Amino acid sequence: MAESLETLREEVLDRIARCATEPEIEDLRVEYLGRKGRLTLLLRGLKDLPPEERPQAGERLNQLRRLAEEKLAARLAQVKAREKERILREETVDITLPGSRWERGRMHPLTLVMDEIIDVFLGMGFEVARGPDIEDDYHNFEALNMPKDHPARDMQDTFFVSQDRLLRTHTSPVQIRVMESRRPPLQIIAPGAVYRHDDDATHSPMFHQVEGFMVDGHISFADLKGVLTHFIRRIFRPETKLRFRPSFFPFTEPSAEIDMQCVLCGGEGGKREGSACRVCKGSGWLEILGAGMIDPQVFKFVGYDPERVSGFAFGMGVERIAMLKFGIEDIRLFFQNDLRFLRQFV
Repeated sequence: MAESLETLREEVLDRIARCATEPEIEDLRVEYLGRKGRLTLLLRGLKDLPPEERPQAGERLNQLRRLAEEKLAARLAQVKAREKERILREETVDITLPGSRWERGRMHPLTLVMDEIIDVFLGMGFEVARGPDIEDDYHNFEALNMPKDHPARDMQDTFFVSQDRLLRTHTSPVQIRVMESRRPPLQIIAPGAVYRHDDDATHSPMFHQVEGFMVDGHISFADLKGVLTHFIRRIFRPETKLRFRPSFFPFTEPSAEIDMQCVLCGGEGGKREGSACRVCKGSGWLEILGAGMIDPQVFKFVGYDPERVSGFAFGMGVERIAMLKFGIEDIRLFFQNDLRFLRQFV
């Protein structure tokens, strides 16, 4: 028995000394000291020895068990210290290196232009109103003097959500909702997203408009011209020239398309360079927005007496203005989230 224990002692100490990882130490502990470990089974087998041999054998087994526990604990501490040194050596953080810099965010060009448009009109006494993106047929078409089967509906390539619900094709329904709930005088702009089934270099299925209108007792076309001339010259250049061309919109009468002097060639059409301007195609003019005097029929839809009130309305595409202001030729750049493009704007 004594010789067997001495052999077991040397075996245990040798194997502990050769352990190099925490899992190896744990496996060795289980093998010798676990519930079914070799030393544990020897201690349980003391009852089978002759009575006179049990005390001495039990004492030597307990000494070996305590020695194994101490050596395992010491070896585990060594392995952990060695692993910590390795981590500190191999995973050192060089505190002299510069830290990671967070890139400063920038306003999207459409947000910049939208905010500038709103600021100009707030300066003229207008207030901002908003409406739902999902509209009903009545507010989007009928109350704006476009009854069922009106040909003007075909120009808007509408996204229908259901038979009577649609993604608004313009922000003009806000005009109707405001006039239904309030009485004149009114000076309102309605910025927001609109949706049409159209997609190419100059059109997007989702884009942004600013609708504006003024209603009071004696509003004239001269007031419309004054407001829009001031607006265009604030957004572009003070010397910018405008022209008003007769046009047609179902909800205004008379109606006009407003052109501004080309921002690139200054109205020359590229004549001085000997070739047509790439922006205005040689005409010297750029269409910028549509406007007109509110049709009396629209006033009837909202319960206004067209004999007592008058007003004008206008609408502009924010992307159109941004493209002219920043010299952008493809509207899709606004929605591609290309950081190389977006970093140009402050």
